[in-house]
Amino acid sequence: MTLAGKEHHRDRTPHPLPERVHGQRPLGWRRAPRRRHHHHHPAKCGTTWTACPRDDRVTYLSIGRDPRNVAISADNHVANMDLGKVMALRATAGAPDLTAATAPPAPTLYERFWNWVYTDDELIDLAAMLRHVAGFWERRSEPNIVLLHFDDLKADLDGQMRALAATLGITIDEPVWPELVRAATFDAVRNRAATLTPDQPLWKDRTVFFNKGTSGQWQTLLDDADLERYRARINELTTPEIAAWLHRDGY
Repeated sequence: MTLAGKEHHRDRTPHPLPERVHGQRPLGWRRAPRRRHHHHHPAKCGTTWTACPRDDRVTYLSIGRDPRNVAISADNHVANMDLGKVMALRATAGAPDLTAATAPPAPTLYERFWNWVYTDDELIDLAAMLRHVAGFWERRSEPNIVLLHFDDLKADLDGQMRALAATLGITIDEPVWPELVRAATFDAVRNRAATLTPDQPLWKDRTVFFNKGTSGQWQTLLDDADLERYRARINELTTPEIAAWLHRDGY
């Protein structure tokens, strides 16, 4: 989730991602140098909606995605994490200490997928993701709440960025705009992984933080019986409206 608060930036080009906010203890804000340009300053909140500090001056932005794709992406992230450091950051966020109870990851992606679907954790897994999306969904009509979908960003990045700029009250500088859109594409971001990866010590390799940015990898993992099982779990955890919005191609 991104928090956008008004701040001054030196220029209009993308800056490294700021430090995360874990729970209600901000680890720090990376502020840009002050100058005449008046823009919004983004910060990454590395926790669920319910634990994030609230401020009416802040615009809260979250991006939803098909949970099956999130599961694959989360698996790649976990493989790239130093789990000892992850547990230390969980403690900072006030989440339960799972150090003793955490078993090694299952040997196959199929098993890890279902572990993600059925585990009920405070910060990660399917249930936590759906609770987070539900918090935004219930408040999506509020002026400082923005809920976007990953597939919309991939399909029409320019249009989604223009809509977000309008919500934030940012005037678009048309000569610069194409450069900004190109800089926000997945390939461009991945090429700058060394500077755009969140600045935390838990990553084994910062360059693989941005992995593929594609959807549908789960299709080679799940058969019809698996999808029926998955649908049953989704129906236990969220509403039909949220489920339909997340699963653009059906589920």
